[in-house]
Amino acid sequence: MLTFTGCGKKSPSKSEIRAVTTEVVSAAQLATDHQTQITIRPEIRLTPAVANDPRVEDSIYISLPDRSQVGVLRQSLQAIAQRHKLSIEETSTSEVTRFHFNSNGVRTHTIDLITPLAARSSPPAKSVDGAPKLAIIVDDLGHDRSAADSLLALPFPITVSVLPNLPLSGQVAEEAYHRGDQILLHLPMESEGESSEGAVPEAAELRVGMNSSQVASAVDGMLETVPHARGVNNHQGSRATADPALMETLMPLLRERNLFFIDSRTTALTVAYDAAETSGVRAASRKVFLDDTATREAVLAQLDLAARDALRDGSAIAIGHPHPATIAALSEGVPRLEARGIRLVFASDLVR
Repeated sequence: MLTFTGCGKKSPSKSEIRAVTTEVVSAAQLATDHQTQITIRPEIRLTPAVANDPRVEDSIYISLPDRSQVGVLRQSLQAIAQRHKLSIEETSTSEVTRFHFNSNGVRTHTIDLITPLAARSSPPAKSVDGAPKLAIIVDDLGHDRSAADSLLALPFPITVSVLPNLPLSGQVAEEAYHRGDQILLHLPMESEGESSEGAVPEAAELRVGMNSSQVASAVDGMLETVPHARGVNNHQGSRATADPALMETLMPLLRERNLFFIDSRTTALTVAYDAAETSGVRAASRKVFLDDTATREAVLAQLDLAARDALRDGSAIAIGHPHPATIAALSEGVPRLEARGIRLVFASDLVR
């Protein structure tokens, strides 16, 4: 981590923060000859010392067509920070370089430089049309920074399902989107016998008995925290997805928002797919859970099972979680599947 400390005494105002943001965007456009995609998400933070004093932080996500452009942008960001008397911290993974600007210990900017899959040096070989297709969904994202970084480093497309209303929900969704992945809202739903199953109800979830207005309000609030969501899959939900009234309420709302639905099939009693089909919502169902047993060997075996389903049926959807063993198994196993002619696709390619 590199740190360059300015000598400013006063934290910058909102307008000063936005002025710095404008300079960062201009520097990125110049470094990439206007070939970059940039997203800016203003965040409101509460400082620990003064809980009633909200501070603005701009999160800036920059897709780099060429990883070599990081060096040029680093120099520009250092110059911007020094000019505005901000400290700058840098951390890096293989595919994301992250900069934090701080003023007197208060963060003003987080800047992520992300290399999209299409710009990486060794893309997977293309499969012929008609090849069996496999979509891998990794859900439960939004809790863990290191898990997200490990997932983003994988050199193949993943459907990333992000839990809403978590500190990292927006960041992970933005980073995965700029990497070139597809984003789902991992929609919390009520489980059957939550206390006996050991499952803890989410602060916001769809529950049996909710009316249309309540469901719409809950879904819209969650979508605000998970940008770029193309679809939804259920988080838990063994009771909710088995309830016809709730599913018949949810599906028209998804259709209005042009979202597809993936049934995670957390219960054999689910009626979610049928409700989606009746309401005209594009939908599909999970075939394989990858990591009920979260060891590398077990995940590789489940990945092979998903591949056999894809070869037999033409397509399959597998769901896993960002456990270290799961990510390690995907890194090892997916190239083998591609070598067998199985095409890795996004979930949206398999809904109907």
